[in-house]
Amino acid sequence: MKTLNTVLKTTRLCVSFNLAAFCSFSFVLTCSAQQPKNESANIRRIENGIIPVDGSGKDSGSTRSILTRMHELKIPGLSIAVFDQGRIIWTRGYGYRNLASKHKVDAGTVFQAASLSKPLTSVAMFELAERQMIRPDEDINQQLHSWKVPDNPFTKEHQVTPEGIVCHMAGFNIHGFAGYRHRDTIPTLLQILNGEKPANSPPIRVVEVPGIKESYSGGGFEVLQLLLQEVTGKPFPALMNDLVIGPAGMRRSAFSQRIPAALAGDFAAGYLADGSEVPDGYDIYPGQAAAGLWTTPSDLVHFLLNLDKAYLGRSPSLLKQATVKYMLTRVPNGGGSGFGVDHDGTADLDFRHSGGNFGYTCYEVCFAESGKGVVIMTNSDNGAQLMHELVRDIARVYGWPAMWPHDK
Repeated sequence: MKTLNTVLKTTRLCVSFNLAAFCSFSFVLTCSAQQPKNESANIRRIENGIIPVDGSGKDSGSTRSILTRMHELKIPGLSIAVFDQGRIIWTRGYGYRNLASKHKVDAGTVFQAASLSKPLTSVAMFELAERQMIRPDEDINQQLHSWKVPDNPFTKEHQVTPEGIVCHMAGFNIHGFAGYRHRDTIPTLLQILNGEKPANSPPIRVVEVPGIKESYSGGGFEVLQLLLQEVTGKPFPALMNDLVIGPAGMRRSAFSQRIPAALAGDFAAGYLADGSEVPDGYDIYPGQAAAGLWTTPSDLVHFLLNLDKAYLGRSPSLLKQATVKYMLTRVPNGGGSGFGVDHDGTADLDFRHSGGNFGYTCYEVCFAESGKGVVIMTNSDNGAQLMHELVRDIARVYGWPAMWPHDK
């Protein structure tokens, strides 16, 4: 497989769950002006066609409505954006963003995006590679200054590269990070990298030979965060706004440890598996490259479609076509770069990612050739079950290929 450098040179480059409150749920619908006349019927079929999935991934039981299933799973709120042919065809919010205040989820409600942060961070890295500010397939230690990846027997033959980090082939430890409470002392990035107090995670180290196999690592993305900050000279939120969020037209999005003031009026508080609220509404994630994004499903659709337009050669504002095609090419023994990638030879290539922070779960998928897909965000630890059922329901209604990895 060609290295990215070759490609770039070629192209010139706590409230209990309340049944009475739940039964009074309402939802908000926003639609494209060009929405097909039968779209309302499709939405009703989706809303009332949820079939529970058992532990083996098979349909189990009779159909239920989204609201009924949310009640059964103790999920206070859910937001969804469905798109096709390169445009959003409908969005809806269900339930409450805050059970105590009875504020409802709408299309503008902001959620913690958890690991859906990683694709945006990956795009920022490739953006800087196109500008020749980062050498994506060369030793990251030759590009870092204030901190280095400690050498050990695993790095003797193969060095860590930025490209290896975004496709989870760099051999780092730490699958995901625990958050911090608002009253906690928040560690700096260097404290996280070194595993020093007040960090609640171990040192970020290479624990497998880089380049051999996929091993998902949020820890590696914090090494990448340091590189992005050093080469741009900017704090991570500012550089991500300049490189990705602004150009992609994500108007209700930000990387931030605490909910930004501009978004605080409509954000979803997180809820635990038992239906109780996360203390103070949400945890803080200082490892922002891995899990620090606040956003909406609609904004994530704008991001996905920007990449899709690049993939199809249709004047994107982020990356060049060759770079996006490189990102969406499966790495031997792994997935794509920044996304999981699937292609069974009969359906559209699709690129996807899932995420979960304390009190939040989310999922996104885009079919590259047809510009269709869905983004779902919930403010609950229990969201994965319903998201699996919901995307399976959507696939049935629209005749789309399976969108959940277990269904393929």
